[in-house]
Amino acid sequence: MELVRYGKQRQWPVLFGYGLFIGMMATGYYYNVTFVQLGLVDLGTRLVGLSEQRLAMNMALLALLTCLVALLFGLLMQKRGWSQQLITKLRLALVVVLVQTILTAVAPFIRQELSFLAWIAIASGALGVGVPVTFSLTVDLIPTRDRGYVAAGITAAAYFAAAAAPPIWTIERLSAQVLGVMFLGTATLGILTFKQFPFLDELARQHTRPEFGRGRFVRVDADGRTSVDRTLPGLIVVMFGIYFVDSLGFLRVIDTPVYVARSWQSPEAGAHLFIAGAHVLAALIAGVLYSGLDRKTLFLWIFGIFALVHLSYIFHTRLMPDRYDTLGTPLLYATAVSLYTVVNFAIWADISTPQTISLNAALGVALSAWTATFISTGLALQWQTNNMPVGRHFSVVASLAMLFFLTTLAVVFFMTGGSGGREPKSIRRRGQ
Repeated sequence: MELVRYGKQRQWPVLFGYGLFIGMMATGYYYNVTFVQLGLVDLGTRLVGLSEQRLAMNMALLALLTCLVALLFGLLMQKRGWSQQLITKLRLALVVVLVQTILTAVAPFIRQELSFLAWIAIASGALGVGVPVTFSLTVDLIPTRDRGYVAAGITAAAYFAAAAAPPIWTIERLSAQVLGVMFLGTATLGILTFKQFPFLDELARQHTRPEFGRGRFVRVDADGRTSVDRTLPGLIVVMFGIYFVDSLGFLRVIDTPVYVARSWQSPEAGAHLFIAGAHVLAALIAGVLYSGLDRKTLFLWIFGIFALVHLSYIFHTRLMPDRYDTLGTPLLYATAVSLYTVVNFAIWADISTPQTISLNAALGVALSAWTATFISTGLALQWQTNNMPVGRHFSVVASLAMLFFLTTLAVVFFMTGGSGGREPKSIRRRGQ
């Protein structure tokens, strides 16, 4: 790890950049997977009184607006050169966090659908701006060779906090859990962006160094010209499939008491710690695998585990639907989730340069993660409204997971040519 070398050399600004990036991304991801995805469902149904079908439409609106804002703002950042300006990105991040802090504080007091829609519109703007801004910080703060390990740290921290926390998924409780951290983040970013610190100037130049700015899958020819491994559309499709399968299955799992009573909502702290530990261990392993395996093999593992998870739920609904007391499937679920989250945090910067990172991150995260998550959220709610049986729901999800798994398997074994997702020789020879 480059982090070890920087530590031995006592390069404190670089080490600070590591900590800042991990803290920002872990907090943001925890906020999205808890407060946004779970909290808004509770807010819309319990406090605002929306039907599940109406809530599904509102969640789809959130996904659409967030995606649109992210794409437009990512393009704007690229055209104006903001993706190469660290201080500009930190100031934009400050605005995003400040708006999200205010929205988080007022959310538990919303009671009318019009207010809920206004909240969604403002939140979509903040989330959409936040995607290209925060992901583009990768080229400023994290060297290429450490991106898998840093993504593992982000994933481990976010999911450990989410899984180990008390299983009370109400908007009031989730708001209280994140507000303290968000106030701290707002204050920290405010100090960094409006007070002159000499070490920030050093961090702001790091993207010009090859070990920081050049992505792992960016090629360099003999004349020094760079070209990107053109796999962005394929990556978006694959990551969309992963997020879609995950959310479509998980939202039905947590809405079925027999599956969460001994796991995610267990009264026993040990169950939560086991799941949190599985997230951490899987994330650390994924960080190592990301640095050593090609992308197709990683995706094969992810879809394979998801297929196994949802097949196990099908077996349960058909063989013993009234009893479920094992942690095996939740632990396997946690493993699959941590694997793909690590890939998501690292892959977009690794197919980018400092000039293209903002738009590539916006395209990747907005079109795959956000769009897939909230479309599947709306679809899951719609199916529940139509009283789709649990077994049929899991059958559809397992079929989708198997379809992606078999497709990826075919790609891995039958497609030839290209780098196969491996690190280009021009990058490996740098001897960073």
